Amino acid sequence: MKKFALLSIVVLVLVIGAGALASSSANSGTSANHSIIITLFWIALLLVLAKVASLLEKIGQPSVLGELLMGVIIGNLFLVGINFFEPIKSDTLLAFLAELGVIILLFQVGLESNIAQMKKVGLRAFLVAIVGVICPFILGTYIVGPLLFPGLSSTVYLFLGAALTATSVGITARVFKDLGKLKTSEAQIVLGAAVIDDVIGLIILAVVSAIATIGSISLGTVSSISFKAIAFLIGAIVLGQFSAPFIGKLFSKIHTGIGMKFTLAVSFALVFAYLAGKMGLAPIVGAFAAGLVLDPVHFKTFKRPKAIDDLLESSKTLPYKHREKLKQLAHHHSEKHVEELIEPLSYFLVPLFFITTGMNVRLDSLFNIKILIVAIGITLVAIFGKYVSGFFAGKVNKNLVGFGMVPRGEVGLIFASIGSSLGILSHELFSVIVIMVIFTTLLTPPILTYLIKKQEKPLVS
Repeated sequence: MKKFALLSIVVLVLVIGAGALASSSANSGTSANHSIIITLFWIALLLVLAKVASLLEKIGQPSVLGELLMGVIIGNLFLVGINFFEPIKSDTLLAFLAELGVIILLFQVGLESNIAQMKKVGLRAFLVAIVGVICPFILGTYIVGPLLFPGLSSTVYLFLGAALTATSVGITARVFKDLGKLKTSEAQIVLGAAVIDDVIGLIILAVVSAIATIGSISLGTVSSISFKAIAFLIGAIVLGQFSAPFIGKLFSKIHTGIGMKFTLAVSFALVFAYLAGKMGLAPIVGAFAAGLVLDPVHFKTFKRPKAIDDLLESSKTLPYKHREKLKQLAHHHSEKHVEELIEPLSYFLVPLFFITTGMNVRLDSLFNIKILIVAIGITLVAIFGKYVSGFFAGKVNKNLVGFGMVPRGEVGLIFASIGSSLGILSHELFSVIVIMVIFTTLLTPPILTYLIKKQEKPLVS
């Protein structure tokens, strides 16, 4: 009944929206805000559809996959004569909000993977990450790309290889967490390697994007861009670590409330994204660096959430053992408060990115047997390129580590979206990459679940 009610609401929104669009189209000449009014409706509709797509979670799949598939479905309804959603593809305001969503997403990834944790990852995670980047990049750029898509420019092959280097830490982490295996050696290696992958992948993305813009792939150019990307990341992190506490104290003197805390965090991310853009790098590189820089200690002069204070006040009447446990719990949630503040903003913006990205997938291009073969070939290479990294994980379950590195998820979509926006990737190749992201994202959770449960069997017997 709940599913039916939800679907009924969606249908109602569609009907009302169709009437509103028809009415406003008829009177478009009388309103200067016509395009903004239409965009408001599209935003509401896409957010509702994103929540409908989250039904996929009930069968153990991540919500990002549902949002992506929803975008693919509504973006290809024109193939059956339904053009209702086509105006979304050319809505510039919606495109801006989607880009802002991906900046917030990378800021969240940076917040969840702080520098202290990265230092503790160890040599095994570093080796897994390096192999997990180099192997798919070489396969995509120099072997599979030219073999399956001959005659294209070297920049296209570079972007294909770059898209294959991504690893979605969120999808794998969720599987390990749901099965209570987040603290195992395999999980720690995969998560640590995925964080390093993100850093290396973002540098590769910055280099390839700049090469595409400049139109040159000389050794000097690559070296210059690589140095700029690495220098920005290191400089942003070092300067950010020194400046963040000072900025935090300064703004807390104005106001110590949650609103100021939220403003400081988001502004920090946007300024870093701006600086990255001015340096010729992708803004998401700056947002990621901002997330790495910001630690809970930078907000210690701000007020704690009221719920934390209430919890600590109530704990005073409890026995010592329970009081200490509640203090630890309160401290944990207090440290995670910035991430929790950003979450509502991501709930609003990030689904717009995934759905609009899915809408750019042209399923009619896959009707071509050649394109379909390419999509399957790229997917197999994407899986193999990450799976082999598991053999460098040491004395652990190598299959578990290898397959844990496979999902591309949101990071792969970011790469594909930037390649498309720069005019590097054609509709066909963009669709192939997104299909690869869908397959690797869809296949990983059930494979990891099977491997983990299989590993547990000897312990049970």
